[in-house]
Amino acid sequence: MPKKFIKRYMPDHRTIRDHRHLRFFGTLLHDPNLFHLNRRSASGAFAVGLFVAFLPLPLQMLIAAAAAILVRVNLPISVTLVWITNPLTMPPMFYFAYLVGTWILGSPVHLEQNSFELSYEWGKHELAVIWQPFLLGCLVSGAASALLGYLSVRMLWRVHLVRYYQKRKLQRRLREVAHDRRQ
Repeated sequence: MPKKFIKRYMPDHRTIRDHRHLRFFGTLLHDPNLFHLNRRSASGAFAVGLFVAFLPLPLQMLIAAAAAILVRVNLPISVTLVWITNPLTMPPMFYFAYLVGTWILGSPVHLEQNSFELSYEWGKHELAVIWQPFLLGCLVSGAASALLGYLSVRMLWRVHLVRYYQKRKLQRRLREVAHDRRQ
């Protein structure tokens, strides 16, 4: 992976430790593994961040931070990935999760045309109808995206390392050939 590129944009670990919203984690933020960037911490952070992104809960960043601390993976990456769900992407992601849930449960998709009304009563009624497939779909989609993200980062990291070592080996051979020609 482009480790130097990622490290350039990662915040300093002291900044995160001293952040006022994360102070309640106390000395847990002093674990150096939370800020290391290696194959294990990056792939685990992708899994945590992508799973939490599909949870239909408020305070996803704090949940991702707590999960990253618990499993000791890169904290900045896992918290940053939660921003995949933002006001623009949330409706299609959660609708997809709902469709996945209805498919798994074998229940029909609940769509009432022209029944949208932005009110508490409407939201309460609709959520009462769709909550089971929606939550199941969120959990399954989160788990699937976490697994896919984890495996993708592991694979890309390995491909990068193999290419790096092949390039290094080729450069060493070229230096040896150039050295032999000079003698």
